[in-house]
Amino acid sequence: MAFAAPVLAQDKVLKFVPEADLRSLDPIWTTAYITRNHGYMVYDVLFATDASFKVQPQMVDKWEVSKDNLTYTFTLRDGLKFHDGAPVRSADCIASIERWAKRDVFGQRLGEMTEAWTAVNDKTFRLKLKKPFPYVLEALAKPSSNVPFIMPERIAKTDAFTAITDATGSGPFKFVKEQWVPGNKVVYVKNTDYVPRKEAPSWGAGGKVVKVDRVEWIYIPDSATAAAALNTGEVDWWQQVPVDLVPVVAKNKDIKVESVDPLGSIGLLRFNHLNPPFNNVKMRQAVLAVLDQNDYAIAIAGDPKNGKPCPSYFTCGTPMASTAGSEALTGKRDVERAKALVKEAGYKGEKIILMTATDQPIVNSQALVTQELLRKIGLNVELAASDWGTLITRRSSKEPVEKGGWSVFHTWFVGPDITTPALNSPLRGAGDKSWFGWPTDAKLEELRDAWFNAPTLADQKKVAEDMQRRAFETVPYIPTAQFIIPTAYRSNLSGVINSPVTFIWNVEKK
Repeated sequence: MAFAAPVLAQDKVLKFVPEADLRSLDPIWTTAYITRNHGYMVYDVLFATDASFKVQPQMVDKWEVSKDNLTYTFTLRDGLKFHDGAPVRSADCIASIERWAKRDVFGQRLGEMTEAWTAVNDKTFRLKLKKPFPYVLEALAKPSSNVPFIMPERIAKTDAFTAITDATGSGPFKFVKEQWVPGNKVVYVKNTDYVPRKEAPSWGAGGKVVKVDRVEWIYIPDSATAAAALNTGEVDWWQQVPVDLVPVVAKNKDIKVESVDPLGSIGLLRFNHLNPPFNNVKMRQAVLAVLDQNDYAIAIAGDPKNGKPCPSYFTCGTPMASTAGSEALTGKRDVERAKALVKEAGYKGEKIILMTATDQPIVNSQALVTQELLRKIGLNVELAASDWGTLITRRSSKEPVEKGGWSVFHTWFVGPDITTPALNSPLRGAGDKSWFGWPTDAKLEELRDAWFNAPTLADQKKVAEDMQRRAFETVPYIPTAQFIIPTAYRSNLSGVINSPVTFIWNVEKK
C-alpha cells in the first residue's frame, strides 16, 4: 500500500481508516454513515445536539419564536462563508432545509407543518408554520442521518432524489476533489477561513477547532492489513475495529482502544416490502419466529460485554424503549411455526437475494447468521457479497431480484438515530417515502402522527408502545442486537470526542 502523498513537511497530517469507502458525496441523498461523516467534515448546521441531548445553536447566532408559536426567526452569526469564498446567506439555508425535508424522516414531518420559509435579509430568515410544532429545533439539530447540512443555494436546488457531486460547504474542512480516489483515499484540508464557536465541543455542538492541517481517509477493506498499518504507525486512527482484532491492536502500548459511543448501536435486518417473497407479511413473521438476538450479539460483538439483545424498536436505555409486543422476538424460537407460515404464504422456492458487504464486519457477521437462519426454514437464499459502497447503491433499486434487485440486507443505526418515532426512519410505513425497503402501513403512520400530537411524555411512551406492538405484527424490520463498536488510535492523538458520530475536529496529533 502507498500512503504517501505530496504534502509540506511541516504539515500535520492525520491518517484515518474509515468504516467504508466513500462512494457518494451527498448526505441528503443517502443515509450511509460514511457519507454523513463526510458531511460533517465539509458542512455546518444551523443547530446541533450536545452530549446532554440539548439543542445548541451552531451557525445560528440568535433566534426567537412568536407568542403564537407559529413563526421562528433565525439570524446567522458573523463570519460564515463557503469554501468558494461566498458568504452564507439566508437563501442558502432555506434551500438546504427544503431539500433535506424531502428526504429525511424528521424533515418530512417538519415539511408537512411548514407554511413557508422566507428570507428577511441575507442573514435573517423566518419559518412560518401551519400550526404549532414544538419539535422545530430538535429537527434542525438532528445529529445523524440525514443531517440538515447547509449547502450553497446553487447546489441545494438540486432535486432531492438526484445525488450532488459538488462538496462545497462552509464546514471546518475542505474536500480536495482532485485528490479523491474512490476505493483508496479521500483528502480534506483545514478550512482556514472557518470561525469556530467559543464553546467547548460536545457531540456535534460547540467549537469545531481543527488542530491538523490535512486529513487523509485511507480505505483499507482488509481488516488484517488495517491492523498492521495501525500497529506500525502508517495510519493514526482506525475508526471501527472488528472484535477478533481488538487483542491484536490492544497489546500495542502505543495504541488506545476505546468505546467512544455512549449509547452503542442497533443492528437490523431489513426486508424489501415491494417484491416477493417478503412483500407477504407471513414471510416476515416466519423470520421473526426463529431469529434469536443472542446469535447476532455474539456474531457482531464477540464479548457479551460489548453486545446484548435489545427487543425494542427504540434504543434500549432511552425513554421510548419498552418490551411491548416483544414476545414475538423473545419467546421460544419455533422453526416448525416458521415453516408453517412460509407454507401459508405460498412460497414456492423463489430465489431470495441476501446482500452483504465483506468490508463491513458488522454487516457481514449479521448476514452470515441470517443466511443459515433462512435456509433452516426452507428458503432458497443466495448471498450477494460486495463492498459496502456497492450495497448502498444496490439497496436503492426497486427492481425484482432477476433485474438486479434485492430481498434482504443488514445494517446498523447509532443509538440516537432510533430513540423516538420522529427519528426512527426504518419504522415508517409511508411507502415510497419510507426508508429503503419501502413498507406501507397506514396504521403505523397513524400512530406516528399520534406520537407527535401526544401532550405529555407519558402519552408519548404509550403511543410508542402501540407502535412497537404494531411493528412486531407487521415486521417492517427486525432489530438484531445492541452493541458497542470499539475504535483504536495511536497514543500521540488527543482530543477524540465521545460521540455516536466520529468527529475529527478537536483532535490533535503530537
